[in-house]
Amino acid sequence: MIVVEDSALLRQGMTRLLEDLGICVVAQAGDAGNLLDLVAAERPDVVMLDIRMPPTHTDEGIRAAVAVRQHHPGTGVLLLSQYIETGGPVQAMARDGRGFGYLLKERITDAEALHDALKRVGQGESVLDPAVVGRLMGRRRADHALDGLTDRERQVLSLMAEGRSNEAIATYLHISPKTLETHIRSVFTKLSLEPDLNVHRRVLAVLTWLARPRPGRGPEPGGYPCPS
Repeated sequence: MIVVEDSALLRQGMTRLLEDLGICVVAQAGDAGNLLDLVAAERPDVVMLDIRMPPTHTDEGIRAAVAVRQHHPGTGVLLLSQYIETGGPVQAMARDGRGFGYLLKERITDAEALHDALKRVGQGESVLDPAVVGRLMGRRRADHALDGLTDRERQVLSLMAEGRSNEAIATYLHISPKTLETHIRSVFTKLSLEPDLNVHRRVLAVLTWLARPRPGRGPEPGGYPCPS
């Protein structure tokens, strides 16, 4: 992975921490100026970067994240910041949340939580802090939308939010794949998520669920070790 952070002390500290967790940091940078060149050369699984970076400390990180997703769609992007920014570019990345994450520095309680988030983003999942989701969608809207779901539909949506596949969910609930598909279609309908080629309905459904506080799952082992 590549670490982009303008604070040299924090950047070096995170790099050491990640390497201790078995994650291979192939490059690090203090700004996003040559990030696309680094990604093209190193082909990382994930790029982790702050939102506000030199020279203006406004939206350089967001613009760099958008560029990485446009030019290297197979590379995951994790925004790690103390700020919540939910303008158009962030909304667009969240709507197609595959391989996209946005976490707040102050809410990462331990290294394993960061490790788990990086792993999931590298595998193409979406990892968003509930505070970010709440700003993106509005907590009141999410609560209202979920009111119409049955207990079984809530259970299905909760398992979807954990990143489980349809096969894994059906096995866990001891139901047939066809029955599961019926539940998922009902969830989409009740959340007013109509078929649209420009959005990923599963991601939007999960974002709605995550807007409500829920217990976190423990991290799974694994990482991105450097090749020997």
